[in-house]
Amino acid sequence: MVAGGLWVGYVLSHLGAPGVSVPTHDLAVLGYGLAAVAGGVLLHAHRPGNQLGWVLLVYGAATILPVAAEAPIWVEGGDPRMVGAVVVLSSLCDTVSGALWHALPLWLPFGTLPSRRWWFAIGAVALWRLPPASYYVSEPTVFGRPNPFAGSGLAHLLQIFNDRMLDTQLVVYVALTVLVVLVPLARIRGASRRRRQNVLLGLGVYLLWGGAELGYYFDQGTAAYTAFAVTSALWTLTLAAVVVRDGSWRLDRAARRVLTGLLVAAGLAVAFVVVACLLSTMLMPGTGLGALVVVAAVFLLATGLPRGVRWASGVVDRWYYGSRAQPYQVLRSLAGRVSQTVDPQEVPAVLCRTVSEELLLPGVELTVSTRSGERSLAAVGELSGGGEGFSLVHRGERIGRLAVAPRPGQRALDDSDRDILRSLADQAAPAVASLQLMADLRASRERIVAAREEERRQLRRDIHDGLGPLLAGLRLRLQAAAAVDDPALFSGVLDRVADDLATAVREVRRITDRLGPTALGDYGLSTALGRLAETFSGPDLAVATRLEPDPLPALPAAVEVAVYRITAEALNNVVRHARASSATVSVRVDAGHLELEVEDDGRGPDHGLPVHPGVGLQSMSERAAEIGGSCTVDALRRGTRVHAVLPRRPASG
Repeated sequence: MVAGGLWVGYVLSHLGAPGVSVPTHDLAVLGYGLAAVAGGVLLHAHRPGNQLGWVLLVYGAATILPVAAEAPIWVEGGDPRMVGAVVVLSSLCDTVSGALWHALPLWLPFGTLPSRRWWFAIGAVALWRLPPASYYVSEPTVFGRPNPFAGSGLAHLLQIFNDRMLDTQLVVYVALTVLVVLVPLARIRGASRRRRQNVLLGLGVYLLWGGAELGYYFDQGTAAYTAFAVTSALWTLTLAAVVVRDGSWRLDRAARRVLTGLLVAAGLAVAFVVVACLLSTMLMPGTGLGALVVVAAVFLLATGLPRGVRWASGVVDRWYYGSRAQPYQVLRSLAGRVSQTVDPQEVPAVLCRTVSEELLLPGVELTVSTRSGERSLAAVGELSGGGEGFSLVHRGERIGRLAVAPRPGQRALDDSDRDILRSLADQAAPAVASLQLMADLRASRERIVAAREEERRQLRRDIHDGLGPLLAGLRLRLQAAAAVDDPALFSGVLDRVADDLATAVREVRRITDRLGPTALGDYGLSTALGRLAETFSGPDLAVATRLEPDPLPALPAAVEVAVYRITAEALNNVVRHARASSATVSVRVDAGHLELEVEDDGRGPDHGLPVHPGVGLQSMSERAAEIGGSCTVDALRRGTRVHAVLPRRPASG
């Protein structure tokens, strides 16, 4: 850019001067030369050291530098040594750029050569390109000036080579073009569809450009130059299209800042040089007011350059990445919106809208992990293929997931997006944790209400279908007994009534058993646990109880039922899975809590006992959680321990 800017500034400051038409005519080189350099820079920004990136950089520089260096020679001439240096520079750069242009498709589609041996082929192409690229050496005049190499032995030798190779130039040119096109066509068979399309597009324009360059080589007319200029512009547009389609323009934050700073600084430096050249040309300062005006203008430009760099960097920064360029701005925006949200239930929707609007993402969804599975809290847009997820972690536990869809044309999010979304997930985790507790509480209440209504339905059915008809029958029998005069018949009716009453008592006991363990109502918790231990004891298993204090104090019905049911389920697991010889039920009650432990000496999780939460283990955990307690299952050195901690007085509601 600096070399091109100096070139443009020099041409503008010497408009109308003799010889300036040729440097002006050659400005078309900047189009495809700068495009190649930009492509190389982007490749290096993504993958430093990329071979194709170096090739494009060297090709672009070798194309621009010699033509820019020729401009002062055409306009003002110079020392013969300077003319000779430019001749050598042009010959070497033309050799390099020509060889790289012929070999350029060899690096497609993966940015590397098929093998290192191809470097020898590229070196041979460079040797083939050296004599025609050095035609300046044998010319009597170069750049409108006498050639210091004319008549030398080197010039004579190069002239002989050129004359002998002239007839084969076209054949070799076409053969090389066909070869370098066939190589990438053979390599793209296993590439992705998008990459194949990019390669085919590039090869098509490459062939058009090569044909136009060949035509311009044999015919220096206006038509040939126009065709060459058009195909050069088309090549530049093709590089831009491939970069956009491939997503190569999306850089990480560090590389983008460095690249943007360099480009903006270089661009403003070029503008500074061009404006200074124009001012010096128009005002023709020497002494007096004109010189003062130029000095003042240059001073103003110099003082405005740093501010201009910062302003341009900010504009490019915002346009290039939007809010992603300023992650703290996204966090501030989220904090501001959350502070204005009165209902905590609206926080997930605010988070999803903020992420979608600030980062321009088409789909965002926030889910929370509950005991019933993943539950969606809020969503904006649509997620294609589930999107990319970011876990919400609170106190070391995963409590939810923030899923986002990449932008149209992107296969995945870039690193700057991921950094911001991870920060947003960390910031949102505490708020979502409270919502998770609310969701768990809501789900628990729903289960409690559903279980309660189911129990009521079953109770109504039992009374209506069992106890109701039985009592109605008793009433009819008693009415019939009142009408009987025979003592013997009256005695028989009373016997049947007594039998029906016994059946009714059993039916009442069956119904009450469903409402709670009968043993608790008949004997209390201490004796009921002892009877439960006797029930599970047998020839192969001895179950003992330890109560502190003994007997246990009076406890709320919910706590007693939870202790009894957890103990029964734990002992049932011991009988079914543990193959233990002994088990111990320990209950300790203090001022605030009740602690229950059921230990056995059987097979623990390391010896075959299931560790995944089955129905029984889940039932114990849920019974403890319903009254504000907890229940865990731990593997011992030998055996298993079920440990439950329950509040002595569970919270109401």
